[in-house]
Amino acid sequence: MTAPDAASDISADNGSHEADAPAPTWRESIAVYLQPRVLVVLFLGFSSGLPLALSGSTLQIWMRELGVDLGTIGLFALVGTPYTLKFLWAPLVDALHVPLFTAAFGRRRGWLVFAQLLLIAAIILLALTDPARAPFMVALAALLVAATSSTQDIVVDAFRVESLPESEQAAGMAAYVAAYRIGMLISTAGTLVVVSAFESRGLPRASSWMWGYVVMAALVLIGTVTALLATEPAQSKTAEAATAADTAMTRVIHAAIGAFSEFLSRKDALAALAFVVLFKFTDAFSGTMTAPFVIDLGFSKVDYAAIVKGVGLAATLAGGFAGGFVARRYSLATSLWIGGAVQALANLSFSWLAIIGVNQWALALAISAENFTSAVGTVIFVAYLSALCQNPLHTATQYALLTALAAVGRTYLSSGAGYVAKATGWPLFFAICVLVAIPSLILLGWLQRRGHFDALQTRISANA
Repeated sequence: MTAPDAASDISADNGSHEADAPAPTWRESIAVYLQPRVLVVLFLGFSSGLPLALSGSTLQIWMRELGVDLGTIGLFALVGTPYTLKFLWAPLVDALHVPLFTAAFGRRRGWLVFAQLLLIAAIILLALTDPARAPFMVALAALLVAATSSTQDIVVDAFRVESLPESEQAAGMAAYVAAYRIGMLISTAGTLVVVSAFESRGLPRASSWMWGYVVMAALVLIGTVTALLATEPAQSKTAEAATAADTAMTRVIHAAIGAFSEFLSRKDALAALAFVVLFKFTDAFSGTMTAPFVIDLGFSKVDYAAIVKGVGLAATLAGGFAGGFVARRYSLATSLWIGGAVQALANLSFSWLAIIGVNQWALALAISAENFTSAVGTVIFVAYLSALCQNPLHTATQYALLTALAAVGRTYLSSGAGYVAKATGWPLFFAICVLVAIPSLILLGWLQRRGHFDALQTRISANA
């Protein structure tokens, strides 16, 4: 059976559209976070967030402490390229079987365990390098860490989408985001604490950094144990059985081409893609200027570190769980309206701060509002992206493509924010950040009237 035939059979065999279920109670909305599937996603989120800084900011601190010049350190930003281009090899994750691992653990879990073991090896390799004497080897090892880490992200995203029912998607993403942030905190501040502890015991600085990275490599095992204890998603088993007779090359081609063609064949596909690009644009446009704004206003670097990073993290975690609660209580379209509105209006808190001036409490309030509402919008938005990826034959490929497309607004459309801020001044700039959300909200209303979200719900119910 070929992949296209399998796709139609999977959809046909999964039942009919069910009547809309009543809105869950408050207790049910909270209890969903204790579901085993959501807890699995929680721990996988920690494993995904852990390696990011090890090839980024933490590595830069290590290099600077050992005397590497700033020009070389700056070039190391390029090792993060795999996170941007991961959609290029996502079809391999969708289509290929990993020898021994797939047979032992299944299609998704096999890739997950395999990627995590490679990630552990890459982090240990990075730990054994010397940034002062062999920067090329450090760059190579860091690139391997980024490549294996982004591969893990591909598998975790597909595993989350396929294993969680629609009613648990937002809660799963909220748990994932919270654990991801904690993983990042451990690999930044946690690594520095571990390295300092080794140094305080008389270990040389180079050795302390090596063992600090070894400890971080060991923490990846949390995700590995989680993958071993988890169960293979039913959708993945169905897809694997449906394509068992195909050759590896056929599966790869169908995963790559099918991810595009299946999506573009849907009604209003181009409008949905434009919405994907624009929904978080308001966040990206203001977020690009947050750090310069805080410093330009007269706050110290200590204020920035303590309030923007400390209070902001707490607000982000709270917002993530609030977003999961909203998405579970309301329909997807209503949730997107709520998320889109609050993340846009929160920019006015920075306009207010620009008028108030230097005031730590005002900064804490503005940062809390922005980070909280941004996290609400992010969790709801990811629930929408997950709803768009309901064909298990190429979940990983479609999700990687959509997240890459979403990054366009963050990376390219927001690049002119500095010029706008310079021309208008801070109070008006953040008011403009509210206005840039309007195109996405217009598209949201248009898609809703066209029945886009009803069609998504039908697809979700058919694959339930």
